[in-house]
Amino acid sequence: MTEAVTHVWTDEELARSLEGGFTSAHADVNGTRLHYVSGGSGEPLVLLGGWPQTWWQFHKIMPELARHYRVIAVDLRGMGGSAKPEGGYDKKTMARDVRELVRHLGHDSAHLAGHDIGAMVAYAYAANHPEATRRVALLDVAHPDEQMWQLPLLPEAGADWHDRPGIYLWWFAFNQVKGLPEQLLAGRFDLLHDWLFDYQLKDPASIGEAARAVYAHAYSTADAVRAGNGWYQAFTQDIADFATYERVEAPILGLGGETNYPYLRDRLSVHGTDVRVLAVPDSGHYLAEEQPERVTKELVEFFA
Repeated sequence: MTEAVTHVWTDEELARSLEGGFTSAHADVNGTRLHYVSGGSGEPLVLLGGWPQTWWQFHKIMPELARHYRVIAVDLRGMGGSAKPEGGYDKKTMARDVRELVRHLGHDSAHLAGHDIGAMVAYAYAANHPEATRRVALLDVAHPDEQMWQLPLLPEAGADWHDRPGIYLWWFAFNQVKGLPEQLLAGRFDLLHDWLFDYQLKDPASIGEAARAVYAHAYSTADAVRAGNGWYQAFTQDIADFATYERVEAPILGLGGETNYPYLRDRLSVHGTDVRVLAVPDSGHYLAEEQPERVTKELVEFFA
């Protein structure tokens, strides 16, 4: 795929642009409709992305992963080509969406790798469907727990975002507001995602103009903004659900960028019984796009 942005690529075109025989499809599961892109052969590996992106955030690692696994990159409920219902954005329900998709595709169990919101859903999948879980990789984010109440929403005195990205998560609060974000951002979501990418990447060029155009198009409507915000507005329920879970026994790999690695190491140590957390050098939040070779290597070794 070139960096030209004069053409808005469809999911079908994007899937065909990848090596590995990838195709785009939809499935009706758990009362909603999910879009997914699949290719390769072997044990099933489900990829779950986050806000404000789509399945395309894994495009740099999917061809190599497809040499080892049957790769299934999913647009979560509310994301990209998937339906955007009024509710069901708690991670337990979204995990059930994915569980039914895995069954729909003929698999009893699967490996999972999730980033951002997708990491929360991957963990919820493992917690609620252990019989259908092989191994789980969580990229840069853990499932919401009681520590989320302590996340800073204001910068420390004298702190500069350029020096310490992630120091305050103002968009966590912004996305809680119902009705206003979609009025402000519909048709101009690129303003927000460009800011997020530029400030959460070590190298902003690692998410190029073509990829940004894909994401801007995916979040261009008021419904798309509302649905993505729904993932954040469900955090209170997610925290309550987490309190009912046993520690996940499936092997967990955590991969953290330079800013989030300490947080990920701290949280995953109490979230699972078999946990390994690694730092990904020279990377911000968007690991699979900024350091695809390192992420691919760690995933292949872990799932093997």
